[in-house]
Amino acid sequence: MKCSKCHRDAIIFQRYSGMHLCRQHFIADFEGRAKKVIRKNRWIERGDRIGVALSGGKDSSALLYFLTTLFRDRPDVEISAITIDEGIGGYRDPGMVRSIAESMGVPCHTASFSGEYGITLDEIVRRKGDRLSCSYCGVLRRSLMNRIARNEGITRIAFGFNLDDDAQSVLMNVLRGDVGRLVHQEGPAEGFIPRIRPFQNLPEREVALYAHLHVHGFLERGCPYSHNALRADVRTMLNNYSYRHPATKFALVNLGDELPKRAAGSPEAAGICPECGDPCRGTCQTCRILAEVRQDAG
Repeated sequence: MKCSKCHRDAIIFQRYSGMHLCRQHFIADFEGRAKKVIRKNRWIERGDRIGVALSGGKDSSALLYFLTTLFRDRPDVEISAITIDEGIGGYRDPGMVRSIAESMGVPCHTASFSGEYGITLDEIVRRKGDRLSCSYCGVLRRSLMNRIARNEGITRIAFGFNLDDDAQSVLMNVLRGDVGRLVHQEGPAEGFIPRIRPFQNLPEREVALYAHLHVHGFLERGCPYSHNALRADVRTMLNNYSYRHPATKFALVNLGDELPKRAAGSPEAAGICPECGDPCRGTCQTCRILAEVRQDAG
């Protein structure tokens, strides 16, 4: 097929737009939509120090490339990477992740569960089983990422979450009947570094293509514990439905954005955990998880 905008060969078909796009027009469309989201939300401003949460996978690697390219000639914006080693045997090589950051000329701040918490995710799974492994990992990883960003003077953490990720999260909350998460308003709070998601309106397959066009050596296999997550079932269900109704994922993400705005009430206030000293909303989930794991070890 030929590109809908020129006579070059197309490399992708966007079912939701009806367009075939060649390499040149795909990249322009992809980057233009990511820039639009950043401008609309005023996510990056003069003087910001952006820390990209770099896992070494396609999404975060593509995001790091995009941001370093976008701000290459902007001395008023700094880009760096933040990498967390969860301690999953045979899954991720921290050295490989650092090499991706080095290839793009940005510093990489690293930390590990074992170094910060005294335990790896593999050890947590051995003690608690793998049914809730993704929940445990997510809480501990986000907490450690926030701590690193705060210590390094980073003003915003950029995550590579794409359209599929956000749509899946909304649908998961609907299926759980989790009204609290659907209407949750997360306002600014001291100690919490703001998070941004420049790829939130870009489908996963387009992020993957962008990564293959620009980044070499990124991790292509999934986490070995992800098979137990509800997200895996929701992903399959949503992909099958979206094939027949291409706008579904966009509609779900819009729902997730609009519900908190229409809900009554104020954003949940944040406090400081008396045990670890990190900011938290309500009970410190990091300390709760670590206490459960240590209790099982005893």
